[in-house]
Amino acid sequence: MAKDIVTCAEAVSDIEDGMSVMIGGFGGAGSPVELIGALIARFRETGHPRDLTVINNNAGNGTVGIAGMIAAGMVRKIICSFPRSAYPQAFTEAYKAGRIELELVPQGTLAERIRAGGAGIPAFYTPTSYGTELAAGKPVAEFEGRPYVQERWLKADVALVKAELADEAGNLTYRGAARNFGPIMCMAAALSIVQARKILPPGTLDPEQIITPGIFVDRLVRVEAPVQEEVLVRAEAAIAAGENG
Repeated sequence: MAKDIVTCAEAVSDIEDGMSVMIGGFGGAGSPVELIGALIARFRETGHPRDLTVINNNAGNGTVGIAGMIAAGMVRKIICSFPRSAYPQAFTEAYKAGRIELELVPQGTLAERIRAGGAGIPAFYTPTSYGTELAAGKPVAEFEGRPYVQERWLKADVALVKAELADEAGNLTYRGAARNFGPIMCMAAALSIVQARKILPPGTLDPEQIITPGIFVDRLVRVEAPVQEEVLVRAEAAIAAGENG
């Protein structure tokens, strides 16, 4: 079935206060910068959405992307593997001030929790984190003489994902490492919003190259020249160095 093809602003217009939002990206690779930017712009204009739970590999860089959401005061909690990055000031300041809650999850466990959410598997066992603070309070079981920690699935109200190509039926391909969390986030979210460089007629994409079937996609946004997060962060750093030096 054909998907809604909308603008970035239209795509994020009904994300509500308190929702959980999965955001694709491994650092800047696959980060849906334009969708995040539209969400921040809406917040600055209306004060909504706020109190969001963001699920991502990291807590952002500089004051763009997820870091921009944190700096703006939109995020109540972040679930991630790497809260500190090259320019972690937005998260660090918010966390030290008690304005944001952190749930730290090992990277492989994070990916599997999201995948389990999309597959309808409510819990699984992993040896990762056993014997650490991250396993505190979680059930432990022994399999073949080794202790394993129970982890729960991870689902979300919304996923924001960046793809390379889409067709009008919502089938997606990705560019290299930009694929990362995108496919499993589309599966694990009740509403999947995807920005793609091109949106093609149905039947254009080689079925063997499709990574995310259209059944997991709800809205499409055409962003023909997406900006890389790293470019924006480096520009910020250069401006700051010039002002301070």
